Amino acid sequence: MLPVIFCLLLIIVDQVTKYFAYTRLQPVGSITVIEGVFDLTYLENRGAAFGLFQGARWFFVVITVLIICGMIYYYVKLPKEKSYNKARFALLLVMSGAVGNFIDRVRNGFVIDFFHATFIDFPVFNVADSLVVIGVFLMFILLIFVYKDEKTEK
Repeated sequence: MLPVIFCLLLIIVDQVTKYFAYTRLQPVGSITVIEGVFDLTYLENRGAAFGLFQGARWFFVVITVLIICGMIYYYVKLPKEKSYNKARFALLLVMSGAVGNFIDRVRNGFVIDFFHATFIDFPVFNVADSLVVIGVFLMFILLIFVYKDEKTEK
């Protein structure tokens, strides 16, 4: 039950921030937070990461459902040992981010992005994107350094 509540809280944070981006940023377009470093910029992303594959809404909806089902399957199948809690946490981050952007795609036909790191001219992103990236990065680190070592020790 706790993992479901955790995911719901992350999804709510994502959706609330997107609501504020829609209601406050859309009319003005962009607000500079730190000159030359960070802006809040309203963007409607109709594609995938970094705006790739524009207009493939239903493809992304179907793929997202399949990916979420796969993550739920692996979450349930993970060994129950405490050492796998970090992997569960990483999966929850990715699932929460995927669901957050999924909600946007189904409801709006696009994903609302608004964080803009201007100092490196990075693509505009949102909370859900951040959750996915952090979760995937954590899982990558765990698979390379933590769980790999456990297999070689056995």
